[in-house]
Amino acid sequence: MDLPQDDNILISVINTKLRNNYVDLDDLCLAEGYDYGKLCSRMASLGYCYDEKENAFKKSDIPHP
Repeated sequence: MDLPQDDNILISVINTKLRNNYVDLDDLCLAEGYDYGKLCSRMASLGYCYDEKENAFKKSDIPHP
């Protein structure tokens, strides 16, 4: 499945799916057909990293290029 191209929509869609439907990021990627590495890389390029405790992508304190 293709990821949304708009950055804000991507963050919103992924976090909503994680919150409402999936126990963790692995579960989401497997069920939705997302490439785990590509999703994490794209989110990192936007300044977000996956927080396992919150089961959501959160704004990272570490700057990304």
